Amino acid sequence: MEIISIGYSRGVGSTMNEFLWVEKYRPQTVADTILPSALKETFTEILNHKELPNLLFTGTAGIGKTTIAKAVCNELGLDYLLINGSEEGNIDTLRHKIKQFASTISLQGGYKVVILDEADYLNPQSTQPALRGFIEEFSGNCRFIMTCNFKNRIIEPLHSRCSVVEFNVSKKDLADLCGQFMKRVTNILTAEQITYEEPVIAELIMKHMPDWRRVLNELQRYSLSGKIDSGILVNIQEVSLNNLMSAMKDKNFKQMRQWVTDNIDVEPAALFRKIYDNMYEFIDPQSIPQLVLILADYQYKNSFVADHELNMVACCTEIMAGGKF
Repeated sequence: MEIISIGYSRGVGSTMNEFLWVEKYRPQTVADTILPSALKETFTEILNHKELPNLLFTGTAGIGKTTIAKAVCNELGLDYLLINGSEEGNIDTLRHKIKQFASTISLQGGYKVVILDEADYLNPQSTQPALRGFIEEFSGNCRFIMTCNFKNRIIEPLHSRCSVVEFNVSKKDLADLCGQFMKRVTNILTAEQITYEEPVIAELIMKHMPDWRRVLNELQRYSLSGKIDSGILVNIQEVSLNNLMSAMKDKNFKQMRQWVTDNIDVEPAALFRKIYDNMYEFIDPQSIPQLVLILADYQYKNSFVADHELNMVACCTEIMAGGKF
């Protein structure tokens, strides 16, 4: 088989002159990733057996899917090609860039890996069906790792050709992961010579968990002044609940949904908190315990759902149906 030299990514150590913290401090090994122990054990077994199957990673944004894909390739010493499905999701990318890479012999020995990041944006009418044949055609020389936020956008034949790994975080795991990320973040801030207040860092982590990427991006933005304290946290946008509560009281679903649509740019967790903090003004005291349970349930789901607007509308619908105003 002819060896063709093309541009591709190869696992390397952290580039310390990288400006973006999410890249500069991206974990390079499985052990350094922040994931539930059950997931880490899965990838540790892959490293121990030195065999990488075709994989489909699915889960919420920023939780570490791409990071673990790169880390596994790094530790196994495999050449990999990283394709962003949202930017290069057309059939031409598959026919040319991926085929050229997958059909050539690795200069490092062993097989190659194609990482299809954001694979849920690959065209389901052309690129995804064609990918089925590629996975089988190049199985002796190449493995495929796909990452996605919405697995329902990946066609079923690709599901059946891959081992599906769900990046789910349970309530039990979340506290431990937040503690691990807190230690990671404080080490980063110390290395960057940024002064900080731990309660502020903890508040930011709790606000965006388990989107670790967003937490790190927000911290880098706040750190431009050289310190992170309570003065730099962005205040929650003031949102009037009067119209929302009026719509729910009148059982006006259309008006309630419109309010959610108009305010969905506000952090959903902040909206749940806003309702919680003001519930005594609008809700009958006997309905408050039920309201608390509803808010807690949907706030937890907010970390994992694909559509935050739909989740908020569902929450308001349940309050509207069962609450007394």
